[in-house]
Amino acid sequence: MSSKLGLTSFGGPIAHLGYFRDEYVKRRKWLDEKSYADLVALCQLLPGPASSQVGISIGIMRGGLLGGVASWCGFTLPSALALMIFAYVLKNFEIGNAGWLHGLMIVAVAVVAQAVWGMARTLAPDRTRGSIAILTAIVALLWTPAYGQLILIAVAGVFGRLFIAKSEIPDIPQIGISISRRVAIIAWILFFGLLIGLPMLRQIVNSHFLALFDSFFRVGSLVFGGGHVVLPMLQAEVVPPGWLTDSQFLAGYGAAQAVPGPLFTFSSYIGTVMNGWKGGLLALIAMFLPSFLLVTGSLPLWNAIRRHHNFQSILKGINAAVVGILLAALFNPVWISAIHTPLDFCLVLAAFGLLMLWKLPPWAVVLFSACSGAFISVFS
Repeated sequence: MSSKLGLTSFGGPIAHLGYFRDEYVKRRKWLDEKSYADLVALCQLLPGPASSQVGISIGIMRGGLLGGVASWCGFTLPSALALMIFAYVLKNFEIGNAGWLHGLMIVAVAVVAQAVWGMARTLAPDRTRGSIAILTAIVALLWTPAYGQLILIAVAGVFGRLFIAKSEIPDIPQIGISISRRVAIIAWILFFGLLIGLPMLRQIVNSHFLALFDSFFRVGSLVFGGGHVVLPMLQAEVVPPGWLTDSQFLAGYGAAQAVPGPLFTFSSYIGTVMNGWKGGLLALIAMFLPSFLLVTGSLPLWNAIRRHHNFQSILKGINAAVVGILLAALFNPVWISAIHTPLDFCLVLAAFGLLMLWKLPPWAVVLFSACSGAFISVFS
């Protein structure tokens, strides 16, 4: 069943959650509405891809840890394989002269702008959270040290705790989870052990594949706010070291909009461009491993954690910072790498209108932009 969702679930994480609800709550009745809402709330609190984590959680509830793995494979592998194939095809083209690839870079501007707009309305709807988002964007553009985004997220959480009003926690029934607390503790130990140990080991062992695994594991561990927020963090990991060019990065990001499934499978494209299919699989596993460990470690503890009011205020500050980070990414690298001429700006306006006003599916807008980019390159 997860394979069917992996082949047909276009539209991003919010749409994915709708597909899951229709299939698992309404059709199969594996969960009731409140339990499903509880799972969604948990996965939105955790770093990583929320829709994938919901799918993993449902798999664990139905079939234990192996059920979680099976659910992830079905939902993730179709888009990962498609992007790995695209990466191989891309190696046979000259990036600078391919107009259709520039069209993919342009559509990335429209997609990220749509994400910023939608997330701002949901996660920064008032003056306090809107101000946190704007300040975060300004600082993210002017101050970009290593771990800068993590520091911004932590500071925003503190601001949320101090300045955002506590909200009422609804009385939601507990979720039945078969994972023991012992397994949960082991998952947390592995998560923090890898998060702290991999960068240290990377300094001792000179291995490109270890460096790749560390970079993608760290990004998968620290990204709050869903798929589009992964863009600036991945760009900071792979472009400055010279693993990918900005053009290769944004072309792949545009292509990722045209495939179903989670946007985090973008990692398989990057790994394949860098090191072939081995690099693609390694990057994909490293990117999603934190989600497995976080979900496994959190499910048995969630019934207690979710009732703390202070944690809700911290989360609101973090979510507002996520909007600011994505807003900064809209300018650098997305805008400055893709928009160079008035025709580029016209194309991004058209793509944005097709997404926002005409509600066309992302894959159709990606196809339109790629064809338009090719047309512009031939006749300009």
